Amino acid sequence: MDRQHHRVDGGGGDGDAAEWKQVAELRAVAEAQDPACKEEDDLTLRRFLRARDHNVGKAAAMLLKYLKWKPAAKPNGFIADEEVANELAQDKAYLQGFDKLGRPMLYVFGARHYPSKRDLDELKRYVIYVLDKTVSRLPRGQEKFAAVVDLKGWGYSNCDIRAYLAGLEIMQSYYPERLGRVFLIHVPYVFMAAWKIVYPFIDDNTKKKFVFVSDKELDKTLREAIDETQLPETYGGKMKLVSEAKLIKEGPGLGVKS
Repeated sequence: MDRQHHRVDGGGGDGDAAEWKQVAELRAVAEAQDPACKEEDDLTLRRFLRARDHNVGKAAAMLLKYLKWKPAAKPNGFIADEEVANELAQDKAYLQGFDKLGRPMLYVFGARHYPSKRDLDELKRYVIYVLDKTVSRLPRGQEKFAAVVDLKGWGYSNCDIRAYLAGLEIMQSYYPERLGRVFLIHVPYVFMAAWKIVYPFIDDNTKKKFVFVSDKELDKTLREAIDETQLPETYGGKMKLVSEAKLIKEGPGLGVKS
């Protein structure tokens, strides 16, 4: 199915005629090298174009890498719950609520991750699983999600540079222009040593999306960004967080197609 005419406002304006012309150029270049590109819509191509500052050549290289990665990473088209059972059992990520801009929220609790308990390949699948589920919640007209990374209680036993870099690589290379903003909260001083190692691997466009929030400014910052009805109870809001594992147990749990 040719999806090139799928265009809606993507949370960054409709784009001008010059940008859509570049999208068409990108499609022509990519399709000539990989026919699988026909399955990707124009909004997807525009995100790759924007991620490479509208350089068609660089965007094509990035897109072709993604087209090769996709069937290898998701041979069934999605990651099934059973493929990430160990990660789900740790209740480290919650996919609930929206911010005031209509972006789906993702809440991550860093102190629930232990490198000694993880398998790197499963963790990579889990990152894809979480991103796909988050993207599936995007309302029409919105292309980005937002996140809160809560590092309360984080210590050296939670530090996992390989996992952080793996997750970053997946998000930046294969889900470009999806991340809107990340609030890092309850950040302990010891975390900054890990941050200094990871920071150089973050794209310049992505670096500005990470916001460190002090405990003093936390309540004000979250309430300015997220309505009380969409804010988790643990941060003084009215939304009860429910783990993915519990949702799967109570629901059909069929995974998310992408």
